[in-house]
Amino acid sequence: MTASVFVAGKLLPETMKTLGKWDVNAYTGEENITEDELLKNTAEVDAIICPLSSPITANVLESAKNLKIVANIGAGFDNIDVKKAQELGIAVTNTPDVSTEATAELTLGLILDVARRISEGDRLCRETPEQFKGWAPTFFLGTELSGKTLGIIGLGRIGQAVAKRAAAFGMKIIYSGHNPKEAAKEWDAEFVSQEELLEQSDVVTVHAAYNPSLKHLLNETTLKTMKSSAFLINAARGPVVEEAALIHALKTGVIAGAALDVFEFEPKIGTELGKLDNVVLTPHIGNATVETRTEMGQIAIANVEAVLAGGEPLHSVY
Repeated sequence: MTASVFVAGKLLPETMKTLGKWDVNAYTGEENITEDELLKNTAEVDAIICPLSSPITANVLESAKNLKIVANIGAGFDNIDVKKAQELGIAVTNTPDVSTEATAELTLGLILDVARRISEGDRLCRETPEQFKGWAPTFFLGTELSGKTLGIIGLGRIGQAVAKRAAAFGMKIIYSGHNPKEAAKEWDAEFVSQEELLEQSDVVTVHAAYNPSLKHLLNETTLKTMKSSAFLINAARGPVVEEAALIHALKTGVIAGAALDVFEFEPKIGTELGKLDNVVLTPHIGNATVETRTEMGQIAIANVEAVLAGGEPLHSVY
């Protein structure tokens, strides 16, 4: 009997073509799938392939009586009730280690954008071109990266890839985390406390793996310890930054600017953020490249193949 697979979000056409060996049903809605939609579509399936926006709750897991695996497309898996899945003997997999280069590239893009006011300048040229009178010594000044200090919170794979790129721009690297990293020697990066990192950095970028203890790591109190000329970058997880505190800090000059690819109440983006010139916003596109998303789809399918064939998952999260 052919195995049944439910795909809980739109995948690349090339990825969908490789699912032909199974009986596949796919969610085609424009909005993120809801728990109710999942309950309607997964009661009889053997496998679920889902983006990290899919709420794979205890209800969903318990109602899917034939379910053997949930293959998440994404390194994170906080959208899945992993504890319940483990209790029920359902494999849960992710797609680790494939987002590194793409996310590091976007992070550098965000740093350059907010420091050199690229998006702000683009808006000026499109919306109020009359403000541009020609080159002038004091017009639209930004900040150079060369010689500045980049503080990386979490020097894992993505943090290291960011450090490599930032070093090429002539930045000094400092980082915080649980322990010093041997790889940091390559860029003469200095291990410091989080307090020291916030106080010393001209740019702070977050790349720590998310867990509930990191919620509001950047809040009213910690933001005030940063330089007033500093920029905050978040391409990790939205709840790391307390949005209301950040908006206040940006409005009152506590910090100079911010660039965000993720948001505390995602997919909702605070309307106040969009009104500020000193913030750059992108819609969670850290690993949104054809190359990375193709590889993520292939990894998810490989995990499903392994489990449905009676083997062990290749990238189990527990």
